Amino acid sequence: MVTPSYRWEFPYRSQRAPVIARNVVATSQPLASQAGIQAIVNGGNAVDATLAAAITLTVVEPCNNGIGSDAFAQVFDGRELHGYSGSGRSPAAWSASRFKKYDAMPREGWDTVTVPGAVRTWHDLHEKFGKLPFDALFERAIHYAREGFHVGHKTASLWQRSLEHFADYAPFQRHFATPTGRSPRPGELFKRPELAQTLEELASSKGESLYSGALAERIVTQSTSEGGSLTNEDLGSHQGRWTEPIFTDYNSVRLHELPPSGQGLGALIALGILKHLATRDLEPGSSDWFHYQIEAMKIAIRAAFDHIADPSAMQGRTSVEDLLSEDSLRHAANSIGPTAATLPPRALPTSEDTVYLSAGDESGLMVSYIQSNYMGFGSGIVIDGTGIAMQNRGAGFVLTPDHPNHVGGAKLPYHTIIPGFVTDLENKPLVAFGVMGGHMQHQGHVQMVTRLFDHHQNPQAASDAPRWYVSPKFEVVIESADSQSAVRELRARGHNARIGTDSNLFGGAQLVCRTENGYIAASDHRKEGCALGI
Repeated sequence: MVTPSYRWEFPYRSQRAPVIARNVVATSQPLASQAGIQAIVNGGNAVDATLAAAITLTVVEPCNNGIGSDAFAQVFDGRELHGYSGSGRSPAAWSASRFKKYDAMPREGWDTVTVPGAVRTWHDLHEKFGKLPFDALFERAIHYAREGFHVGHKTASLWQRSLEHFADYAPFQRHFATPTGRSPRPGELFKRPELAQTLEELASSKGESLYSGALAERIVTQSTSEGGSLTNEDLGSHQGRWTEPIFTDYNSVRLHELPPSGQGLGALIALGILKHLATRDLEPGSSDWFHYQIEAMKIAIRAAFDHIADPSAMQGRTSVEDLLSEDSLRHAANSIGPTAATLPPRALPTSEDTVYLSAGDESGLMVSYIQSNYMGFGSGIVIDGTGIAMQNRGAGFVLTPDHPNHVGGAKLPYHTIIPGFVTDLENKPLVAFGVMGGHMQHQGHVQMVTRLFDHHQNPQAASDAPRWYVSPKFEVVIESADSQSAVRELRARGHNARIGTDSNLFGGAQLVCRTENGYIAASDHRKEGCALGI
């Protein structure tokens, strides 16, 4: 393996330095990072560390993930890369007629709740790769739920907004409000005793209680009483899927993503277009650099919205191979000129919140892992007496009748959460990484790969750098006020561009980069987390 050479300048504002060690964990919350490192100290490997951190995150960062989440992973086991899709399906009883009362897919309530896949993901990853006992992975999470944890400042802000938004959801208020009815303040100790009991049951049942045991019964009982469609059969039939990652070669490296129904294909399309352009020679942050990356991403975003869905619904339509065809990507690259293309972007083919974490250990095991409620706390549905907040991943469907992602029963929704992995062209591991943040994620993957491998920025600098964002309506937002001149030039080229000041829009990255005898780990300053190593 040839170790990439990184530049060790730090040209951007930062609040942290990279961590270089033989064993590393990078997450969006310090207590979760500590739980992961402790798993390694206790004799576990990078998968044990990832799972201990992920389970802890369901307690200490509930505004982004929980027991009711989905999860995805890529794991390099020292020899080959494995993909895992932990997406749950929609209730089998869902049909187009159920959603006729809506003008657009709802964003909260039972009509957004799909089967949670994260707990099954924990079990399946542990069964294949774990070293520690399964219940040992829950120890820190149970401790923080029962004894309390100090709420982070960014978590507290999101918590307050959600508590106000879900004012009419009584179980949500009972579980997530303080005894005086408000959200916890930064630094305040908050206990979740109901969730502690739930975690103990999941630990002792190896997760099975959520799908065919007492916890499943509680979910179904509440769904039935509140007009939902989720049944015992929906939960009991859930299975995660081991899958082969898809990839595209970009100059000297290979980016691997999970196949649909996740949006990782969008990152592959954008990089597949960019490799036919001379963008690696452009100065990062220049108007040319922004312009060509943004134009490639616009085409990729349209392709993602047009085509990505449950793989069974894509059959007989456009395939992954069609969308990654070299001829198609070359034609798309040739269509990009010096000014912004008219909207909508060229079609292919042509002739709001998440936790991401990564880990690596000295045996060579590397993990890229992501877990999410979708939008903040999710649907607003909390299963009374359990602390389980149910995701609103069903909001990822569409109501367009002939669209492959049209809402339906027992169907996988379009997924924004994507774990990324980079190897060299011989599939030797280089980087486990991700950029949490909904529609930002595939765009963030493109920006991390180009900064790391075109411009050789070290992972912390690549994470700290100002980001660009193309909205679902193709508005362009540039993060830093230092980019005012680039924004003016982009407007002159025809882009609908502006400066954005909301750090939540630009996501949060965690990166673990392989070196010759260890790792470099970085954690995003836009979040509360950190990278740790031993």
